[in-house]
Amino acid sequence: MIYTVTFNPSLDYIVAVEDFKLGLTNRASSELMLPGGKGINVSIVLQNLGIDSTALGFTAGFVGAEITRRLQEMGIRTDFIPISEGNSRINVKLKSIDGTEINGLGPQIGEDAVALLMERLDTLKEGDILFLAGSIPVSMPDDIYRVIMSRLAGRGIMTVVDASRDLLVKVLEYHPFLIKPNHHELGEIFGVTLRGRDEVVPYGRKLQEMGARNVLISMAGEGAVLVAEDGSVRQEPAPEGRLVNGVGAGDSMVAGFVAGWLERRDYTHAFHMGVAAGSASAFSEALCTKAEVDALYARLAQ
Repeated sequence: MIYTVTFNPSLDYIVAVEDFKLGLTNRASSELMLPGGKGINVSIVLQNLGIDSTALGFTAGFVGAEITRRLQEMGIRTDFIPISEGNSRINVKLKSIDGTEINGLGPQIGEDAVALLMERLDTLKEGDILFLAGSIPVSMPDDIYRVIMSRLAGRGIMTVVDASRDLLVKVLEYHPFLIKPNHHELGEIFGVTLRGRDEVVPYGRKLQEMGARNVLISMAGEGAVLVAEDGSVRQEPAPEGRLVNGVGAGDSMVAGFVAGWLERRDYTHAFHMGVAAGSASAFSEALCTKAEVDALYARLAQ
């Protein structure tokens, strides 16, 4: 079984406003509302690719109930821990001003709720796959990723971690199967600026030396690089296409990679699936469909 953890899920309100004017009333030209959060995005893409998963994490209030309802409507199993006070986040993504968004706070998550999550994770078995993705709410311990990885160590569970800086570095000693920094995050870890695909390879290898098994580096318009456990390096420029919505593209890449790996246990296939899924989501209003991924994969595999 595959499990994804999203500590701070959201409803993402993605809105376009033509000729946005600060300080005045603006009217939306289009809008879309989707359940969000990095782990949830992974579950959605896996579902679209025909792979079941269970979404774990915390939800609160009417927003949390709507997140759960929408995911279950998509056919995704959920096992969220309800928080009695507050509401899950509503994040506003302003499409017409690139990169502009307002992310909500989410509920306060207490020690009892964290303990319940740990009990759920204790039921994972050898051969299960766990995705840990995204930021940590301020009310939770900042070493929670490391605590989880330590708790699961030696149990034969494949772990995938998509997080930044200290959250990522602190789990490397537990040898995650896959990590996915972007090139900015990779540069921040080592105090350098990275631009080209060749530049990121030595730093991907450094993360392997620190414990990661496979390092998948997303580079937006520059494409992606895989530094694989077998010692090989694969690079791919970004496929041609029109950027429509970059939200969730990196999560889609992670989901596509793991879907490809489970299908063939082949790094080239997994890498192309990851690039195809990430790009397909970036070229779409919502997260990628299987048809969109298959179409891009065919171009990459030529």
